[in-house]
Amino acid sequence: METTAAILEKAHQRAEEMELPYKGALLPMEAYRILQASAHAQLVDVRTHAELDWVGRVPNAIEIELRAYPSMQPNADFLGRLASKVNKTSPVLFICRSGSRSNQAAIMASQSGFTDCYNILEGFEGDRDENGQRGKLSGWKAAGLPWVQS
Repeated sequence: METTAAILEKAHQRAEEMELPYKGALLPMEAYRILQASAHAQLVDVRTHAELDWVGRVPNAIEIELRAYPSMQPNADFLGRLASKVNKTSPVLFICRSGSRSNQAAIMASQSGFTDCYNILEGFEGDRDENGQRGKLSGWKAAGLPWVQS
């Protein structure tokens, strides 16, 4: 079993290869292992309240919408809410539906002084399958990681 240091190093190398401006890019299982091993690591779910209510949520995640449903307008208070809930020097792992909004959140947080930001690649639901459905091929749910539904 890989150590957390090895997982974080792999995530950092992945981010450099992908030319990402934050600390690292994690696969869902890697993110889960970091969250289990580190009392300081925080999971921040940036999906909309509607997604959380209808699709499912990760237990104990800090939920801060990056964009508001249904308009999908940016949440002007995203960074303020993040700063009020997360220490700027703690590892912060961002997740969304597919990894796109969480990538934006990791960039924004890094640019505003959060020093240890990671994006969870594939997100909560991952890519669409041949039927256009998410949640089966990749992502947090498909990896069998803990989640609950309303």
